[in-house]
Amino acid sequence: MDWLSSTWEANWRPFQYFNLYRLVMAGFFFLAVLLPHQWAGRLEFTSSDALVSLVIAYLIAIIGGLFLSIHWQHRFNFQLSSQVLLDVLVVSLFMYTAGGVSSGLGVILLVSLAAASLVGRGRLVLFYAALATLGVLVAQIYGVFAQDFDLASVFQAGILSAGFFATAILARLLGQRAMINEDLARRRGEALENQSRISQRVVERMQDGMLVVRRDGAVIGRNPVAEAMLMLPVGDVALAAAAPALSAALATWLENATADAVQFRASDARELRARFERTSSSAGEVLIFIEDVGRIKERAQQLKLASLGRLTANIAHEIRNPLSAISHAGELLREERRGEMQDRLLRILNDNVFRLDRIVNDVLELGRQNRAEPELLLLDEFCGSFVEHLLAAEGLDASIVRLDLEPGARLCFDRAHLHQVLWNLVGNALRYSSRTPGAVRLEVRSGGLPGRVELHVIDDGAGIPDSLREQVFEPFFTTHNLGTGLGLFIARELCSANAAGLELGPDRNFGHFVIFGRNDTCH
Repeated sequence: MDWLSSTWEANWRPFQYFNLYRLVMAGFFFLAVLLPHQWAGRLEFTSSDALVSLVIAYLIAIIGGLFLSIHWQHRFNFQLSSQVLLDVLVVSLFMYTAGGVSSGLGVILLVSLAAASLVGRGRLVLFYAALATLGVLVAQIYGVFAQDFDLASVFQAGILSAGFFATAILARLLGQRAMINEDLARRRGEALENQSRISQRVVERMQDGMLVVRRDGAVIGRNPVAEAMLMLPVGDVALAAAAPALSAALATWLENATADAVQFRASDARELRARFERTSSSAGEVLIFIEDVGRIKERAQQLKLASLGRLTANIAHEIRNPLSAISHAGELLREERRGEMQDRLLRILNDNVFRLDRIVNDVLELGRQNRAEPELLLLDEFCGSFVEHLLAAEGLDASIVRLDLEPGARLCFDRAHLHQVLWNLVGNALRYSSRTPGAVRLEVRSGGLPGRVELHVIDDGAGIPDSLREQVFEPFFTTHNLGTGLGLFIARELCSANAAGLELGPDRNFGHFVIFGRNDTCH
Protein backbone atom coordinates (compact mmCIF):
# COMPACT_ATOMS: atom_id res chain seq x y z
CA MET A 1 0.00 0.00 0.00
CA ASP A 2 3.00 2.35 -0.34
CA TRP A 3 1.52 3.90 -3.46
CA LEU A 4 -1.61 4.77 -1.48
CA SER A 5 0.41 6.41 1.29
CA SER A 6 2.50 8.50 -1.05
CA THR A 7 -0.59 9.60 -2.97
CA TRP A 8 -2.40 10.51 0.28
CA GLU A 9 0.51 12.45 1.74
CA ALA A 10 0.76 14.50 -1.39
CA ASN A 11 -2.90 15.51 -1.19
CA TRP A 12 -2.40 18.89 0.43
CA ARG A 13 -5.46 20.70 -0.90
CA PRO A 14 -8.00 18.85 1.31
CA PHE A 15 -5.71 19.56 4.27
CA GLN A 16 -5.83 23.27 3.41
CA TYR A 17 -9.64 23.16 3.30
CA PHE A 18 -9.56 21.44 6.69
CA ASN A 19 -7.47 24.30 8.09
CA LEU A 20 -9.91 26.85 6.64
CA TYR A 21 -12.78 25.09 8.42
CA ARG A 22 -10.81 25.18 11.69
CA LEU A 23 -10.12 28.88 11.17
CA VAL A 24 -13.85 29.56 10.84
CA MET A 25 -14.59 27.55 14.01
CA ALA A 26 -11.87 29.44 15.89
CA GLY A 27 -13.50 32.67 14.78
CA PHE A 28 -16.81 31.55 16.27
CA PHE A 29 -15.01 30.65 19.50
CA PHE A 30 -13.48 34.12 19.54
CA LEU A 31 -16.91 35.75 19.17
CA ALA A 32 -18.35 33.48 21.84
CA VAL A 33 -15.64 34.53 24.29
CA LEU A 34 -16.00 38.25 23.51
CA LEU A 35 -19.80 38.17 23.70
CA PRO A 36 -20.55 35.29 26.06
CA HIS A 37 -24.11 36.35 26.95
CA GLN A 38 -25.25 37.44 23.49
CA TRP A 39 -23.76 34.90 21.07
CA ALA A 40 -23.25 31.87 23.28
CA GLY A 41 -25.41 32.29 26.36
CA ARG A 42 -26.31 28.60 26.57
CA LEU A 43 -22.61 27.59 26.69
CA GLU A 44 -22.12 29.24 30.08
CA PHE A 45 -18.87 30.85 28.96
CA THR A 46 -17.23 33.16 31.47
CA SER A 47 -15.07 35.69 29.70
CA SER A 48 -11.62 35.95 31.17
CA ASP A 49 -8.21 37.07 30.08
CA ALA A 50 -6.95 33.49 30.07
CA LEU A 51 -9.79 32.34 27.79
CA VAL A 52 -9.30 35.26 25.41
CA SER A 53 -5.56 34.55 25.31
CA LEU A 54 -6.32 30.89 24.56
CA VAL A 55 -8.62 31.78 21.65
CA ILE A 56 -6.12 34.26 20.21
CA ALA A 57 -3.33 31.71 20.48
CA TYR A 58 -5.59 29.14 18.84
CA LEU A 59 -6.31 31.53 15.93
CA ILE A 60 -2.62 32.27 15.49
CA ALA A 61 -1.75 28.56 15.54
CA ILE A 62 -4.41 27.78 12.90
CA ILE A 63 -3.26 30.63 10.65
CA GLY A 64 0.31 29.38 11.01
CA GLY A 65 -0.77 25.85 10.11
CA LEU A 66 -2.66 27.10 7.06
CA PHE A 67 0.39 29.09 5.96
CA LEU A 68 2.63 26.01 6.34
CA SER A 69 0.20 23.78 4.42
CA ILE A 70 0.33 26.23 1.50
CA HIS A 71 4.00 27.27 1.42
CA TRP A 72 5.85 24.39 3.10
CA GLN A 73 4.38 21.15 1.86
CA HIS A 74 6.61 18.74 3.76
CA ARG A 75 6.04 16.28 6.61
CA PHE A 76 2.33 15.97 5.98
CA ASN A 77 1.61 13.58 8.86
CA PHE A 78 3.45 15.75 11.37
CA GLN A 79 1.51 18.87 10.36
CA LEU A 80 -1.84 17.04 10.43
CA SER A 81 -1.15 15.38 13.78
CA SER A 82 -0.06 18.69 15.33
CA GLN A 83 -3.25 20.41 14.19
CA VAL A 84 -5.48 17.57 15.44
CA LEU A 85 -3.71 17.59 18.83
CA LEU A 86 -4.22 21.35 19.04
CA ASP A 87 -7.94 20.94 18.27
CA VAL A 88 -8.31 18.26 20.94
CA LEU A 89 -6.63 20.42 23.60
CA VAL A 90 -8.51 23.63 22.78
CA VAL A 91 -11.95 22.04 22.28
CA SER A 92 -11.53 20.00 25.47
CA LEU A 93 -10.72 23.18 27.41
CA PHE A 94 -13.73 24.94 25.88
CA MET A 95 -15.94 21.96 26.74
CA TYR A 96 -14.70 22.09 30.33
CA THR A 97 -15.36 25.85 30.47
CA ALA A 98 -18.81 25.49 28.89
CA GLY A 99 -20.01 22.81 31.26
CA GLY A 100 -18.64 19.56 29.87
CA VAL A 101 -20.26 17.14 27.45
CA SER A 102 -23.68 18.70 27.93
CA SER A 103 -22.47 21.82 26.09
CA GLY A 104 -22.54 19.90 22.80
CA LEU A 105 -19.06 21.08 21.76
CA GLY A 106 -18.01 17.48 21.32
CA VAL A 107 -19.63 17.60 17.88
CA ILE A 108 -16.82 19.92 16.80
CA LEU A 109 -14.34 17.17 17.61
CA LEU A 110 -16.45 14.69 15.64
CA VAL A 111 -16.24 16.92 12.57
CA SER A 112 -12.51 17.50 13.07
CA LEU A 113 -11.88 13.77 13.44
CA ALA A 114 -13.92 12.98 10.33
CA ALA A 115 -12.00 15.55 8.30
CA ALA A 116 -8.64 14.41 9.68
CA SER A 117 -9.51 10.76 8.98
CA LEU A 118 -10.42 11.61 5.38
CA VAL A 119 -7.05 13.24 4.72
CA GLY A 120 -4.98 11.13 7.15
CA ARG A 121 -3.61 7.66 6.66
CA GLY A 122 -3.31 4.26 8.29
CA ARG A 123 -3.43 3.83 12.06
CA LEU A 124 -2.98 7.55 12.69
CA VAL A 125 -6.76 7.98 12.49
CA LEU A 126 -7.14 5.68 15.51
CA PHE A 127 -4.48 7.73 17.26
CA TYR A 128 -6.51 10.87 16.59
CA ALA A 129 -9.64 9.19 18.00
CA ALA A 130 -7.69 8.11 21.07
CA LEU A 131 -6.45 11.67 21.62
CA ALA A 132 -10.00 13.04 21.39
CA THR A 133 -11.25 10.35 23.76
CA LEU A 134 -8.49 11.08 26.24
CA GLY A 135 -9.10 14.82 26.10
CA VAL A 136 -12.88 14.56 26.56
CA LEU A 137 -12.71 11.98 29.37
CA VAL A 138 -9.98 13.86 31.28
CA ALA A 139 -11.89 17.14 31.00
CA GLN A 140 -15.18 15.51 32.06
CA ILE A 141 -13.74 13.54 34.97
CA TYR A 142 -11.82 16.58 36.19
CA GLY A 143 -15.05 18.58 35.97
CA VAL A 144 -16.86 16.03 38.10
CA PHE A 145 -14.38 16.56 40.92
CA ALA A 146 -13.59 20.26 40.45
CA GLN A 147 -16.82 21.76 39.08
CA ASP A 148 -19.46 19.33 40.37
CA PHE A 149 -20.35 18.01 36.90
CA ASP A 150 -23.03 15.38 36.89
CA LEU A 151 -21.46 11.97 37.40
CA ALA A 152 -23.69 10.51 34.69
CA SER A 153 -22.02 12.85 32.22
CA VAL A 154 -18.96 10.58 32.33
CA PHE A 155 -21.09 7.90 30.66
CA GLN A 156 -22.11 10.44 28.01
CA ALA A 157 -18.45 11.24 27.49
CA GLY A 158 -17.79 7.51 26.99
CA ILE A 159 -20.56 7.29 24.37
CA LEU A 160 -19.11 10.36 22.64
CA SER A 161 -15.67 8.71 22.71
CA ALA A 162 -17.09 5.61 21.08
CA GLY A 163 -18.52 7.94 18.43
CA PHE A 164 -15.01 9.33 17.93
CA PHE A 165 -13.67 5.88 17.04
CA ALA A 166 -16.67 5.03 14.86
CA THR A 167 -16.39 8.33 13.03
CA ALA A 168 -12.65 7.93 12.53
CA ILE A 169 -12.97 4.38 11.22
CA LEU A 170 -15.87 5.11 8.87
CA ALA A 171 -14.26 8.30 7.58
CA ARG A 172 -11.04 6.39 7.04
CA LEU A 173 -12.84 3.69 5.02
CA LEU A 174 -14.58 6.31 2.92
CA GLY A 175 -11.34 8.23 2.48
CA GLN A 176 -9.49 5.08 1.48
CA ARG A 177 -12.13 4.24 -1.12
CA ALA A 178 -12.05 7.81 -2.43
CA MET A 179 -8.26 7.64 -2.49
CA ILE A 180 -8.30 4.38 -4.45
CA ASN A 181 -10.77 5.81 -6.96
CA GLU A 182 -8.73 8.99 -7.24
CA ASP A 183 -5.53 7.05 -7.83
CA LEU A 184 -7.26 4.84 -10.38
CA ALA A 185 -8.56 7.91 -12.17
CA ARG A 186 -5.10 9.47 -12.04
CA ARG A 187 -3.44 6.38 -13.48
CA ARG A 188 -6.07 6.06 -16.18
CA GLY A 189 -5.61 9.71 -16.99
CA GLU A 190 -1.85 9.22 -17.27
CA ALA A 191 -2.34 6.14 -19.43
CA LEU A 192 -4.77 8.05 -21.64
CA GLU A 193 -2.37 10.97 -21.93
CA ASN A 194 0.53 8.64 -22.75
CA GLN A 195 -1.58 6.84 -25.33
CA SER A 196 -2.60 10.18 -26.80
CA ARG A 197 1.03 11.24 -27.05
CA ILE A 198 2.00 7.95 -28.68
CA SER A 199 -0.88 8.20 -31.12
CA GLN A 200 0.11 11.78 -31.92
CA ARG A 201 3.69 10.74 -32.55
CA VAL A 202 2.56 7.83 -34.75
CA VAL A 203 0.36 10.16 -36.79
CA GLU A 204 3.18 12.70 -37.13
CA ARG A 205 5.70 10.04 -38.20
CA MET A 206 3.42 8.33 -40.71
CA GLN A 207 4.84 8.23 -44.22
CA ASP A 208 1.34 8.71 -45.61
CA GLY A 209 -0.75 11.83 -45.20
CA MET A 210 -3.81 11.85 -42.95
CA LEU A 211 -6.69 14.30 -42.76
CA VAL A 212 -9.67 14.50 -40.42
CA VAL A 213 -12.51 16.19 -42.28
CA ARG A 214 -16.01 17.12 -41.19
CA ARG A 215 -18.92 16.26 -43.44
CA ASP A 216 -19.08 19.88 -44.56
CA GLY A 217 -15.51 19.63 -45.88
CA ALA A 218 -13.70 21.54 -43.13
CA VAL A 219 -10.27 20.11 -42.26
CA ILE A 220 -10.05 19.79 -38.46
CA GLY A 221 -6.93 17.63 -38.25
CA ARG A 222 -3.90 16.81 -40.38
CA ASN A 223 -0.39 15.47 -40.02
CA PRO A 224 2.78 17.11 -41.41
CA VAL A 225 2.95 14.72 -44.38
CA ALA A 226 -0.54 15.72 -45.51
CA GLU A 227 0.38 19.40 -45.13
CA ALA A 228 3.41 18.88 -47.36
CA MET A 229 1.52 16.81 -49.95
CA LEU A 230 -1.38 19.23 -50.31
CA MET A 231 0.58 22.37 -49.33
CA LEU A 232 -2.08 23.28 -46.77
CA PRO A 233 -1.88 26.72 -45.17
CA VAL A 234 -1.60 27.19 -41.42
CA GLY A 235 -4.89 27.31 -39.52
CA ASP A 236 -8.39 26.29 -40.48
CA VAL A 237 -8.88 25.44 -44.11
CA ALA A 238 -11.67 24.10 -46.31
CA LEU A 239 -10.84 21.00 -48.31
CA ALA A 240 -12.56 22.41 -51.39
CA ALA A 241 -10.16 25.37 -51.42
CA ALA A 242 -6.98 23.38 -50.66
CA ALA A 243 -7.60 20.32 -52.85
CA PRO A 244 -10.65 20.62 -55.14
CA ALA A 245 -10.10 17.20 -56.74
CA LEU A 246 -9.93 15.51 -53.34
CA SER A 247 -13.00 17.42 -52.14
CA ALA A 248 -15.00 16.25 -55.17
CA ALA A 249 -13.88 12.66 -54.56
CA LEU A 250 -14.94 12.94 -50.91
CA ALA A 251 -18.37 14.23 -51.89
CA THR A 252 -18.82 11.33 -54.31
CA TRP A 253 -17.72 8.86 -51.67
CA LEU A 254 -20.12 10.28 -49.08
CA GLU A 255 -22.99 9.78 -51.50
CA ASN A 256 -21.96 6.24 -52.44
CA ALA A 257 -19.07 4.80 -50.44
CA THR A 258 -18.07 2.12 -52.94
CA ALA A 259 -14.69 3.28 -54.26
CA ASP A 260 -11.73 1.86 -52.35
CA ALA A 261 -9.31 4.56 -53.48
CA VAL A 262 -9.30 7.64 -55.68
CA GLN A 263 -6.31 8.98 -57.58
CA PHE A 264 -5.82 12.70 -58.15
CA ARG A 265 -3.05 15.23 -58.76
CA ALA A 266 -1.82 17.74 -56.21
CA SER A 267 -1.07 21.36 -57.03
CA ASP A 268 2.58 20.44 -57.72
CA ALA A 269 1.47 17.80 -60.27
CA ARG A 270 2.32 14.88 -57.99
CA GLU A 271 0.08 11.87 -58.43
CA LEU A 272 -1.66 11.01 -55.14
CA ARG A 273 -4.12 8.37 -54.02
CA ALA A 274 -6.73 8.87 -51.29
CA ARG A 275 -8.64 6.35 -49.18
CA PHE A 276 -11.66 7.30 -47.07
CA GLU A 277 -12.73 5.82 -43.74
CA ARG A 278 -15.74 6.69 -41.61
CA THR A 279 -15.26 7.29 -37.89
CA SER A 280 -17.55 6.29 -35.03
CA SER A 281 -17.65 9.82 -33.61
CA SER A 282 -20.99 11.52 -33.05
CA ALA A 283 -20.09 14.29 -35.53
CA GLY A 284 -19.40 11.74 -38.29
CA GLU A 285 -15.92 12.95 -39.26
CA VAL A 286 -14.15 11.20 -42.13
CA LEU A 287 -10.53 10.02 -42.14
CA ILE A 288 -8.65 10.51 -45.40
CA PHE A 289 -5.40 8.63 -45.94
CA ILE A 290 -3.25 10.05 -48.74
CA GLU A 291 -0.48 8.08 -50.45
CA ASP A 292 2.16 9.32 -52.84
CA VAL A 293 1.75 7.10 -55.89
CA GLY A 294 5.15 8.13 -57.16
CA ARG A 295 6.77 7.00 -53.92
CA ILE A 296 4.95 3.67 -54.10
CA LYS A 297 6.14 3.15 -57.65
CA GLU A 298 9.63 4.17 -56.63
CA ARG A 299 9.61 1.63 -53.81
CA ALA A 300 8.44 -1.08 -56.21
CA GLN A 301 11.19 -0.10 -58.61
CA GLN A 302 13.74 -0.23 -55.81
CA LEU A 303 12.63 -3.74 -54.94
CA LYS A 304 12.91 -4.68 -58.59
CA LEU A 305 16.36 -3.12 -58.79
CA ALA A 306 17.44 -4.91 -55.65
CA SER A 307 16.49 -8.20 -57.29
CA LEU A 308 18.34 -7.22 -60.45
CA GLY A 309 21.33 -6.10 -58.42
CA ARG A 310 21.68 -9.55 -56.90
CA LEU A 311 21.91 -10.96 -60.41
CA THR A 312 24.57 -8.59 -61.72
CA ALA A 313 27.50 -10.31 -60.05
CA ASN A 314 26.45 -13.71 -61.42
CA ILE A 315 25.84 -12.18 -64.85
CA ALA A 316 29.32 -10.67 -64.84
CA HIS A 317 30.97 -13.99 -64.10
CA GLU A 318 28.62 -16.42 -65.83
CA ILE A 319 28.12 -14.54 -69.09
CA ARG A 320 31.09 -12.24 -69.62
CA ASN A 321 33.71 -14.95 -69.33
CA PRO A 322 32.02 -17.22 -71.92
CA LEU A 323 31.47 -14.19 -74.14
CA SER A 324 35.16 -13.39 -74.00
CA ALA A 325 35.98 -16.94 -74.97
CA ILE A 326 33.50 -16.91 -77.86
CA SER A 327 34.79 -13.54 -79.07
CA HIS A 328 38.37 -14.75 -78.93
CA ALA A 329 37.45 -17.92 -80.80
CA GLY A 330 35.72 -15.81 -83.46
CA GLU A 331 38.86 -13.73 -83.92
CA LEU A 332 40.91 -16.88 -84.42
CA LEU A 333 38.43 -18.24 -86.95
CA ARG A 334 38.48 -14.94 -88.82
CA GLU A 335 42.22 -15.42 -89.44
CA GLU A 336 41.44 -18.60 -91.38
CA ARG A 337 39.66 -17.21 -94.43
CA ARG A 338 37.85 -20.24 -95.91
CA GLY A 339 35.05 -18.58 -97.82
CA GLU A 340 32.15 -16.17 -97.94
CA MET A 341 29.81 -18.42 -95.95
CA GLN A 342 32.26 -18.55 -93.07
CA ASP A 343 32.64 -14.76 -93.08
CA ARG A 344 28.87 -14.31 -92.91
CA LEU A 345 28.58 -16.71 -90.00
CA LEU A 346 31.43 -14.95 -88.19
CA ARG A 347 29.67 -11.60 -88.65
CA ILE A 348 26.50 -13.05 -87.15
CA LEU A 349 28.54 -14.46 -84.30
CA ASN A 350 30.32 -11.17 -83.63
CA ASP A 351 27.09 -9.14 -83.87
CA ASN A 352 25.40 -11.32 -81.27
CA VAL A 353 28.45 -11.30 -79.03
CA PHE A 354 28.44 -7.52 -79.19
CA ARG A 355 24.71 -7.42 -78.39
CA LEU A 356 25.12 -9.73 -75.40
CA ASP A 357 28.02 -7.61 -74.17
CA ARG A 358 25.82 -4.52 -74.35
CA ILE A 359 23.14 -6.25 -72.30
CA VAL A 360 25.70 -7.20 -69.67
CA ASN A 361 27.03 -3.63 -69.56
CA ASP A 362 23.52 -2.20 -69.22
CA VAL A 363 22.60 -4.58 -66.41
CA LEU A 364 25.84 -3.85 -64.59
CA GLU A 365 25.08 -0.14 -64.90
CA LEU A 366 21.99 -0.66 -62.75
CA GLY A 367 24.22 -1.26 -59.76
CA ARG A 368 26.04 2.05 -60.26
CA GLN A 369 23.04 4.36 -60.54
CA ASN A 370 22.77 5.25 -56.84
CA ARG A 371 26.26 6.70 -56.68
CA ALA A 372 25.09 10.09 -57.89
CA GLU A 373 27.03 13.29 -57.26
CA PRO A 374 24.65 15.95 -58.60
CA GLU A 375 25.81 19.45 -59.46
CA LEU A 376 24.22 22.46 -61.12
CA LEU A 377 25.04 22.03 -64.81
CA LEU A 378 24.74 24.79 -67.40
CA LEU A 379 22.58 23.06 -70.02
CA ASP A 380 23.71 25.12 -73.03
CA GLU A 381 27.38 24.26 -72.42
CA PHE A 382 26.75 20.64 -71.42
CA CYS A 383 24.33 19.82 -74.25
CA GLY A 384 26.50 21.56 -76.83
CA SER A 385 29.53 19.52 -75.80
CA PHE A 386 27.47 16.33 -75.66
CA VAL A 387 25.96 16.76 -79.14
CA GLU A 388 29.38 17.50 -80.62
CA HIS A 389 30.80 14.34 -79.07
CA LEU A 390 27.82 12.18 -80.12
CA LEU A 391 27.81 13.36 -83.74
CA ALA A 392 31.54 12.83 -84.01
CA ALA A 393 31.20 9.30 -82.62
CA GLU A 394 28.35 8.45 -85.00
CA GLY A 395 29.90 10.26 -87.98
CA LEU A 396 26.79 12.39 -88.59
CA ASP A 397 26.30 15.87 -89.90
CA ALA A 398 26.08 18.62 -87.28
CA SER A 399 22.79 19.95 -88.74
CA ILE A 400 20.83 16.82 -87.76
CA VAL A 401 20.61 17.82 -84.09
CA ARG A 402 19.30 21.30 -83.31
CA LEU A 403 19.73 22.96 -79.92
CA ASP A 404 17.14 25.37 -78.57
CA LEU A 405 18.54 26.19 -75.14
CA GLU A 406 18.18 29.24 -72.95
CA PRO A 407 21.50 30.78 -71.92
CA GLY A 408 22.08 30.26 -68.21
CA ALA A 409 19.50 27.45 -67.83
CA ARG A 410 20.69 24.99 -65.20
CA LEU A 411 19.81 21.46 -64.09
CA CYS A 412 20.84 19.66 -60.91
CA PHE A 413 22.27 16.34 -62.16
CA ASP A 414 25.31 14.11 -61.99
CA ARG A 415 27.45 14.93 -65.04
CA ALA A 416 28.19 11.32 -66.00
CA HIS A 417 24.60 10.26 -65.40
CA LEU A 418 23.14 13.03 -67.55
CA HIS A 419 25.61 12.13 -70.32
CA GLN A 420 24.38 8.53 -70.29
CA VAL A 421 20.71 9.53 -70.14
CA LEU A 422 21.10 11.85 -73.14
CA TRP A 423 23.16 9.24 -74.99
CA ASN A 424 20.27 6.77 -74.67
CA LEU A 425 17.55 9.31 -75.51
CA VAL A 426 19.30 11.04 -78.39
CA GLY A 427 20.55 7.69 -79.67
CA ASN A 428 16.97 6.41 -79.80
CA ALA A 429 15.84 9.65 -81.43
CA LEU A 430 18.50 9.33 -84.14
CA ARG A 431 17.55 5.68 -84.69
CA TYR A 432 13.89 6.48 -85.41
CA SER A 433 14.32 9.92 -87.04
CA SER A 434 14.72 10.85 -90.71
CA ARG A 435 18.27 12.13 -90.04
CA THR A 436 17.53 15.23 -92.04
CA PRO A 437 18.60 18.71 -90.79
CA GLY A 438 16.76 19.44 -87.55
CA ALA A 439 15.41 15.89 -87.25
CA VAL A 440 16.33 15.80 -83.55
CA ARG A 441 15.81 18.78 -81.22
CA LEU A 442 16.96 19.47 -77.66
CA GLU A 443 14.87 22.17 -76.02
CA VAL A 444 14.81 23.72 -72.55
CA ARG A 445 11.42 24.80 -71.20
CA SER A 446 10.16 26.16 -67.93
CA GLY A 447 8.62 23.48 -65.72
CA GLY A 448 5.65 25.61 -64.73
CA LEU A 449 6.62 25.41 -61.04
CA PRO A 450 9.22 27.39 -59.11
CA GLY A 451 12.62 25.72 -59.17
CA ARG A 452 11.75 23.29 -62.00
CA VAL A 453 13.30 22.99 -65.45
CA GLU A 454 12.55 20.61 -68.33
CA LEU A 455 14.89 19.31 -71.02
CA HIS A 456 12.94 17.97 -74.05
CA VAL A 457 14.36 15.47 -76.57
CA ILE A 458 12.19 15.49 -79.71
CA ASP A 459 12.57 13.69 -83.03
CA ASP A 460 10.56 13.66 -86.26
CA GLY A 461 9.88 9.93 -86.11
CA ALA A 462 6.51 8.22 -86.00
CA GLY A 463 6.24 8.46 -82.22
CA ILE A 464 5.19 5.79 -79.77
CA PRO A 465 1.80 4.13 -80.24
CA ASP A 466 -0.71 4.53 -77.44
CA SER A 467 -0.70 0.79 -76.83
CA LEU A 468 3.03 0.86 -75.99
CA ARG A 469 3.33 4.10 -73.98
CA GLU A 470 2.87 2.30 -70.66
CA GLN A 471 5.64 -0.21 -71.45
CA VAL A 472 8.48 1.87 -72.87
CA PHE A 473 10.19 2.25 -69.48
CA GLU A 474 9.90 -1.41 -68.48
CA PRO A 475 13.14 -3.39 -68.44
CA PHE A 476 13.89 -5.58 -71.46
CA PHE A 477 11.05 -4.07 -73.50
CA THR A 478 12.18 -3.09 -77.01
CA THR A 479 10.74 -2.74 -80.50
CA HIS A 480 14.13 -2.83 -82.25
CA ASN A 481 15.78 -6.09 -83.17
CA LEU A 482 19.17 -4.82 -82.00
CA GLY A 483 17.95 -3.14 -78.81
CA THR A 484 18.50 -4.50 -75.30
CA GLY A 485 15.33 -3.03 -73.78
CA LEU A 486 17.31 -1.49 -70.91
CA GLY A 487 18.26 1.93 -72.28
CA LEU A 488 15.10 3.84 -71.30
CA PHE A 489 14.74 1.89 -68.07
CA ILE A 490 18.28 2.80 -67.00
CA ALA A 491 17.78 6.41 -68.12
CA ARG A 492 14.72 6.76 -65.89
CA GLU A 493 16.46 5.11 -62.93
CA LEU A 494 19.42 7.44 -63.31
CA CYS A 495 17.01 10.39 -63.25
CA SER A 496 15.42 9.07 -60.06
CA ALA A 497 18.85 8.71 -58.47
CA ASN A 498 19.37 12.44 -59.11
CA ALA A 499 15.98 13.48 -57.64
CA ALA A 500 14.77 14.15 -61.19
CA GLY A 501 12.37 12.41 -63.54
CA LEU A 502 11.91 11.13 -67.07
CA GLU A 503 8.57 10.78 -68.80
CA LEU A 504 6.99 10.69 -72.21
CA GLY A 505 6.05 14.07 -73.66
CA PRO A 506 2.46 14.95 -74.51
CA ASP A 507 3.11 14.96 -78.27
CA ARG A 508 2.07 11.62 -79.79
CA ASN A 509 2.79 12.26 -83.49
CA PHE A 510 6.57 12.07 -83.02
CA GLY A 511 9.14 10.94 -80.48
CA HIS A 512 9.15 13.12 -77.38
CA PHE A 513 10.83 12.56 -73.98
CA VAL A 514 11.09 15.01 -71.10
CA ILE A 515 13.79 15.18 -68.42
CA PHE A 516 12.68 17.35 -65.50
CA GLY A 517 14.48 18.38 -62.34
CA ARG A 518 15.46 21.31 -60.13
CA ASN A 519 17.30 24.35 -61.39
CA ASP A 520 18.00 26.14 -58.10
CA THR A 521 19.70 23.88 -55.54
CA CYS A 522 21.13 20.37 -55.24
CA HIS A 523 20.41 18.42 -52.05
